[in-house]
Amino acid sequence: MPNLASYIEHTNLSPTLTGEDIERLIDEALAYQFVGVCVPPFWVRKAKRDVQSSPTAVVTVIGFPLGYQRTETKLHEIKLALADGADELDLVINISAIKHNAFEWIKPEILRCAQLIHEQEKILKVILETAYLTDEEIVRASKVCADAGADYIKTSTGFAPAGAKVEQVRLMRASVPDTVGIKASGGIRNLEQALAMIEAGADRLGTSAGIAIVKEQEKSTQHE
Repeated sequence: MPNLASYIEHTNLSPTLTGEDIERLIDEALAYQFVGVCVPPFWVRKAKRDVQSSPTAVVTVIGFPLGYQRTETKLHEIKLALADGADELDLVINISAIKHNAFEWIKPEILRCAQLIHEQEKILKVILETAYLTDEEIVRASKVCADAGADYIKTSTGFAPAGAKVEQVRLMRASVPDTVGIKASGGIRNLEQALAMIEAGADRLGTSAGIAIVKEQEKSTQHE
């Protein structure tokens, strides 16, 4: 069984979260040695300061949660997030452009964002928001993201009607080279779901239930 802590980005993107919530999230991420802690842009500077020299990455979101901001707006968000200390940036794709079949708009945007992020040697994940897309759109968007330099492709923001689905993770994995990672997020609440996502091809798991999942794994291991 894989070490799930090395897959989990401990996440809280609630619109009502407080400083105390952020402190708890970071303390938990460090205690359980999660691979990342995902916070809103407003809290990146504090998260980076509190994480310090830990290997736990500070993750934040760009163009969140609908993705239809202008490219220039997203680039400015990225610059601020990088200046505040973000290690990994989860960019919401322009969902409206996908539905309009305007992929010629999408690729240049991701290229520009990838260049800015990679110049600082940081990581770009692109959120597709699969709940709104057909299988055909998922495949095409995944390939465009990979071609444009995304390091990971991510299923969901957690704010859409549905989160990650095993079939969609499997579809994304089959659409891109092995050098591009897959992040499953949204609705992953237990060990069974987490393992199913990994088996389908996920390299990262974005979840607010990381502690419960790890504890369930520990309990399962003890009973073996």
